[in-house]
Amino acid sequence: MPPDATATKRRLLEAAYQEFADYRLGAARPPPAGARVVRIAESAQVNKRLIYVHFGNKGEFFDLVVARSLADLAEAVPFTANDLPGYAGALFDYLLQHPQVLRLTGWAQLERPEPTAAEIDAYRPKIEALAGAQQQGIVTSSVAPADILALVLGLITAWAAASPALRSLDPEDPWSPERIAAHRAAMTAAVEALTAS
Repeated sequence: MPPDATATKRRLLEAAYQEFADYRLGAARPPPAGARVVRIAESAQVNKRLIYVHFGNKGEFFDLVVARSLADLAEAVPFTANDLPGYAGALFDYLLQHPQVLRLTGWAQLERPEPTAAEIDAYRPKIEALAGAQQQGIVTSSVAPADILALVLGLITAWAAASPALRSLDPEDPWSPERIAAHRAAMTAAVEALTAS
């Protein structure tokens, strides 16, 4: 009977999550521009050959890590079409505590612009739920469900994606608890206005 590889896979996934968030896939660039399989293996304390055995090539591994980070996010912050401001606030908080998720998805959009089936499947139930909320009159029907979700996600991620130069134009620390609370309140109010029927 072969040894149980569960712990090895877990260590590799944890190491890859951090490596890809920090360095991107880097498939089209020579090393050390992107993530390195050697660093992932060293961090996980395993032979790098095991990455290929368990997860395939570096691109496949990257896609899996991105998909898992989105699945973890969806589990931690369930989508609520009937309470988009509440969802927006909870997702804002989660992304503030897990900035690697935004880095991973940003790298994925830049380096893997064609969506994977897992990414599409992550959005499909949200779009269906928004369409259902529109039919019930809970969410405005004047905007398509995909547009509503794009706008809500844009509002949620606006502060994290804003240029550091823009954030620096206010004397207050851009990441102070007071500033984040004010930004969160303004964002949820904007989501409320966007989705009111």
